[in-house]
Amino acid sequence: MQDQTQPLQTLEDIRQMMTKSSRFISLSGWSGVAAGTCALIATWIAHNKMKAFHIEPGSGDSASSGYAPGLEQQFILLAALTFAAAFILAFMFTYFRSRKTGVAIWGYTARKLMLNVAVPMIAGGLLIWRMLDFNLYELVAPTCLLFYGLALVNASKFTLPEIRYLGYLQLLLGALNLWLLQYGLYFWAAGFGVLHILCGILMWNKYERNH
Repeated sequence: MQDQTQPLQTLEDIRQMMTKSSRFISLSGWSGVAAGTCALIATWIAHNKMKAFHIEPGSGDSASSGYAPGLEQQFILLAALTFAAAFILAFMFTYFRSRKTGVAIWGYTARKLMLNVAVPMIAGGLLIWRMLDFNLYELVAPTCLLFYGLALVNASKFTLPEIRYLGYLQLLLGALNLWLLQYGLYFWAAGFGVLHILCGILMWNKYERNH
């Protein structure tokens, strides 16, 4: 019986080695939880700042900082700090997991993953930059969601399959936000906050909990 199962075990070992070599599997679920938490904290801060300027999200004026001079600079700084904090925390958790799995954090697959994420993100960033120049603040949130979703779908072939579904959900939220522009802050919180946390918990439960 042992002789019969040995070829199957060998094939399974080969399959696992091919998966490790073609996909970045060290991505930690805690990275998603950390990034989502940072996004929700940033949303709470932005909401309070808008209320301080007497702007109520969902009122129709919430996305236009033209009603509140100087608010757009504060939001840009808040977004930059949020991205930096989320990136640092995500890197830390992913680094710790890569040490456990024995997979290099900056190998060929990781470089391909970063490249496929970077191209849509840079294109989206340039578009958002020009939107800000033309005071098109209402379109910033859906544009963020749409290009981020494209980046996730584009990079999903190099990492865990859950990333693809996260990208599809980001695209769906971004598309809906285009017709509900006054609720951009809430869609942004749902996409970058809630979905990241839920996906992170799912990944941790599936890939890390038993280890």
